Amino acid sequence: MHLLPAAIRCLSLVFPAMMIAQPAETADPFIWLEDVHSERALTWVRAQNALTQHELGTSPDFKPVYDRLLAIYDSKARIPAVTKQGDFYYNFWRDAQHVRGLWRRTTLSEYRKESPAWETVLDLDALAAAEKENWVWKGSIWLRPENARCLLNLSRGGGDAVVVREFDIPSKSFVADGFYLPEGKTNVAWRSRDSVYVGTDFGPGSQTDSGYARIVKEWRRGTPLAAARTVFMGATTDVSMSARVSDRLGFHREFIRRAITFYSGETHLRVGEKFVKLDLPVDALVDTFKEFITITLRSPWAVGGRTYAAGALLAAPWDSFLAGLRDFDVLFTRDKPVIFAFHGYPWLIHRLTYRRTNHDNIHVRGYKEEGTTSTPFDMVVMNDLDRFHLVEDVLDRLPQISARAADLKRKMQAKLAEHRDYIRSSGDDM
Repeated sequence: MHLLPAAIRCLSLVFPAMMIAQPAETADPFIWLEDVHSERALTWVRAQNALTQHELGTSPDFKPVYDRLLAIYDSKARIPAVTKQGDFYYNFWRDAQHVRGLWRRTTLSEYRKESPAWETVLDLDALAAAEKENWVWKGSIWLRPENARCLLNLSRGGGDAVVVREFDIPSKSFVADGFYLPEGKTNVAWRSRDSVYVGTDFGPGSQTDSGYARIVKEWRRGTPLAAARTVFMGATTDVSMSARVSDRLGFHREFIRRAITFYSGETHLRVGEKFVKLDLPVDALVDTFKEFITITLRSPWAVGGRTYAAGALLAAPWDSFLAGLRDFDVLFTRDKPVIFAFHGYPWLIHRLTYRRTNHDNIHVRGYKEEGTTSTPFDMVVMNDLDRFHLVEDVLDRLPQISARAADLKRKMQAKLAEHRDYIRSSGDDM
C-alpha cells in the first residue's frame, strides 16, 4: 500500500510555509485563515484539497480501496445500531439509496429478525429536497420520560453549526411554532416540556474565543429567545458552556459544564434556583446513576483523608456528597482484578478498556464460538460464562485467599461435573 507515503507527500505540498520556523516577532502570515468562512480562506482550502485529491487519486491503490470501503458503507448486511426510546428502537441509516439518511424505528420483536420491518420517522433526503437545503444529521435530544418530543440538530453541510428544530414523534412532523434555533454552534437541553436550556450566539460578547457559547439561558415556550433568562456565564477564554439534563431511571438532575480547556473544567449542579459548583478535580469526569454521583479520575485526588488513584471510578450518594462528605466506594483501581462476563465477543471490551490504567487486570469472559447443538445453559458453560466458572475465575485471581477458597472451588467443580452428567442423561438443564 502506498497511500500513507502519498498522504505524507501531500502534507509537504500543502503546508510548506507552515513547516518553516518563524522568528517570534514575525506576524503569522496565515492569520487570515482564522476567518474560516471567508471566500479567501475557502478558495485556499479548495486549492489544497485539489492537490491532495490528485496526489491520492493517482495512486494505483486508491480506486480499489475506495470501492471496497464504499461497498462496506453501502452494505445492507451492516448491523443497524439502535437506541431504545419508549417502546421503540431507533436507528439512523445511510446507504446508496439514502445518501443523507433515514431516521427509522422498529420494535424489539422485529429487530430480532434477520430482516426487520422498519418504520420511517424522518427521510432526510426528502426533507433536504423539499427545503432545498444541504441537511446533515447531527442527532436528536429527547424529552424524557414521555419520549413524545425531541429536538433535532441539522447541519448545513456537516459543520459544527446546527439548526435546532422541535419534532413531534407521534405525528412524525416538526412542531408548528415549536422551539427553533437558527444556525449556530448551539447546545440545547430539555428542562421540561415547556422550557429548555440554550447556549448559542446571543449577540456580541455571548461567545468564547473558541466560537462556542459563553452563556447558558433558560428559554420558556411561547416567549422570544431574547426574553430567555441567563442562568450561567463563563469566561471568554473558556472553550464552551453547555447544559445537560439527566432523567435516567426516574432521577432528574440538571448540570452545566464549564469547559475551561478540552480536558479540564467545572461541573455545576442545579440546586433549587441556582447552580452549585461541585467540589471536584478540574480534570475529573462526572456522571450520575440513580441516587449516586460517579467520578472518573484522570489524576490522583487526595480528599477526606484518602488518596484515590488516577483511573479510579468513584461512587457516592448524591445527598452525602452535597452535604460535604467525601467517603467514596472505589469501583475500579489500578491493582484490583476485574472479571467481566460479557454476552458477546471479548475483543470488543478489550478494545474499549485498552487505554485504562488497569487494563492488564481486566479479564473478559465472552463468546468463544464453543458448542453447537446443546441446551441453553450448556452453551454458556462451554464458553466459560456460567456462574460456576466465573466463581472459579474470581478465586484464581485472589491468591491471598487460596487456602480458604479451596473448598468453594471444589464445590464449583462438582457442580460442573453434575451439570455435565445431568444434561447427557436428560437432555435438559438442571
